[in-house]
Amino acid sequence: MLAYTGYLEKMRVTLTEQRNAQGAQSVDYSLQLGEAIVPLNSLIGTSIRLEFSTAIACTHCGRKTKKSFSQGYCYPCFQSLAQCDRCIMSPELCHFDQGTCREPDWGQSFCMTDHVVYLANSSGLKVGITRASQIPTRWIDQGAVAAIPFARVATRQQAGLLETALKQHVADKTNWRTMLKGEQAPIDLVLGRQELAQAVAEELTQLQDRFGLQALQLVDSPVVSITYPVQQYPEKITSLNADKNPDVVGLLQGIKGQYLVLDTGVINLRKYTGYEVTLHTGGETA
Repeated sequence: MLAYTGYLEKMRVTLTEQRNAQGAQSVDYSLQLGEAIVPLNSLIGTSIRLEFSTAIACTHCGRKTKKSFSQGYCYPCFQSLAQCDRCIMSPELCHFDQGTCREPDWGQSFCMTDHVVYLANSSGLKVGITRASQIPTRWIDQGAVAAIPFARVATRQQAGLLETALKQHVADKTNWRTMLKGEQAPIDLVLGRQELAQAVAEELTQLQDRFGLQALQLVDSPVVSITYPVQQYPEKITSLNADKNPDVVGLLQGIKGQYLVLDTGVINLRKYTGYEVTLHTGGETA
């Protein structure tokens, strides 16, 4: 048995050049525990154990905390950091231009930069936004089997305003249970992009009049198809809670989004960012 201990971070993902018969690119996963980076794809089909200690450290300042807020922050950071402001979840509420951003330097680098409004098939058709530099990571983290850019915009606020218009016609959330039950039925994302462009044409023109024609531009990039390392999807979704049961043991059957799929249930590792965890590997092979 091998053991790796450290404070948990979001799983690292890489979209490889390897494709399946349908042309979908595969995802490589690795688990970061402090300084240790553990490849995970090779562990699929073996038994693993995640042992959660009672220690939690803020991912921003390192302060020890009894409870994690907003996926990894201590309460003082949660209250003070711009990255924990409500406009992160609702980008259309960005107030950087009003001069009231908690951290103007951070806001300049994070929010006042190119963003992409996209369509994805995760648990059905959805709209989302991400920084241009986070493609395709954002799509993988949501468990999308296919995604396509809709528009490229100059700021996070503009992305949020366009997303708000699109949300009148399509969902903006992933149903994680549906996402983990198996591969989603194919969706014609190119056709969806065309139909949604027509549906929000008036709102898009209004946004271009407000921010400038070059600030919001529709794009015609191709669909990116993604396949995940899953040997078997669960017939019934059982969510594992490390706060209630800190000893998570099972046969690793696959990985999708930021979830580990075990024969004992599924666990969203991103929920436990900042927790001290020991990963035990080298169990029996299925």
